[in-house]
Amino acid sequence: MGETYVIVGGGGAAASAAESLRGDGFGGRIVVLGDETEAPYERPPLSKTLLRGELEPASVVLRAPDFYEKNQIELLLKTPVLELDLSKRSVRCADGQDARFDKLLIATGASPRRLGIPGEQLCGVHYLRTLDAHLARRAKLLSHPRILVVGTGFIGCEVAASARQVGCEVTLAGPSLPMEHALGKEIAALYADRHIANGVSLRVGLTVTEFRGSRAVEAVRDSDGSELACDIAVVGVGVAPAIGWLGSHVVVSDGVDTDELCRTNVAGIFAAGDVACSWRPRLKRRVRLEHFDNSESQGAAAGRAMHGNTHRYDPIPFFWSDQYDVSLQYYGLARDWDRVVLRRRVGDESLIAFYLKDACVEAACTLNRSQDANVVKRLIGRSGVSDADLADDAKSLKSLIPASEYV
Repeated sequence: MGETYVIVGGGGAAASAAESLRGDGFGGRIVVLGDETEAPYERPPLSKTLLRGELEPASVVLRAPDFYEKNQIELLLKTPVLELDLSKRSVRCADGQDARFDKLLIATGASPRRLGIPGEQLCGVHYLRTLDAHLARRAKLLSHPRILVVGTGFIGCEVAASARQVGCEVTLAGPSLPMEHALGKEIAALYADRHIANGVSLRVGLTVTEFRGSRAVEAVRDSDGSELACDIAVVGVGVAPAIGWLGSHVVVSDGVDTDELCRTNVAGIFAAGDVACSWRPRLKRRVRLEHFDNSESQGAAAGRAMHGNTHRYDPIPFFWSDQYDVSLQYYGLARDWDRVVLRRRVGDESLIAFYLKDACVEAACTLNRSQDANVVKRLIGRSGVSDADLADDAKSLKSLIPASEYV
């Protein structure tokens, strides 16, 4: 009898890993243990097109309904994993059953961070992560309630934009400008203006200290003592890697530590997606990325690595965000930077922002400039390009890269 590979997690990384294992020629048993009721699906639409009612659930499923059966992949839904038992090389499921493995992929993703404040249990206070939760909220949003979005990160801003686009009265509250932690003050200010122009009430510099109401949320109290009435509160204040079931043998830091082949410190155990804090040779450090693109591509890489492929996983990080009529694409990873260089045309709202540290382009984001994606990616990690050339939109970006790189 062949080997058994168990994949814990029911998201994009899990589906991609299972698919790549079969594509790479693995003929043994593949078992995927997911805790949701739905087969793996695409998460980005949950805060955008799906939330606005422009897509239905069938449109976000990652693989055809018969994919798992055709590829002899055992997909077990509603099967949370509670514990890893290394002595038995098995995982204990919530139904009391053990799943034995020869190799294991940890792809459990991340869970929403909680505020831990009074009133959090009231009806109408939502932490959005799953498809079921988003569908439940969508029905209420389409009735145009007063909605408070807590958190000015990407998910919070996307939910606020979607709620406003379907006609809700929206307040967006957080400690900083929209997505400022990732994009810097310059781009955050542009997004703040766009939200305000679309009718969002933006409250920056405050934190929510209490949800108030008898049975359902009716208002929130802010850190300055003020109150704001609302019918629904959506909380998006970040996520934490889902690692509580692993015990102490697998090394974790900000997620499950892996090398560039998705391998943990325990032989035969791998990790991928939102839960993995992986070594990236390009960045010279470990990083944990909460992006759909990374989950899909790293899951596939992990599947190949489980089957013995030694090609390291080290792409340029990438994510995107759509809000109103602004499409953002971000390449690289700038955790800190010396300056931001903006490249824009007069009278055109599209632009490119380059994030530099010393003389190196650490990252870049484009707003409605997707046509420049290929050359922008080639500038990531490059040193010695002048700020003036980066800012001059009359100068071809391609001219800043040696012609030999395009051969």
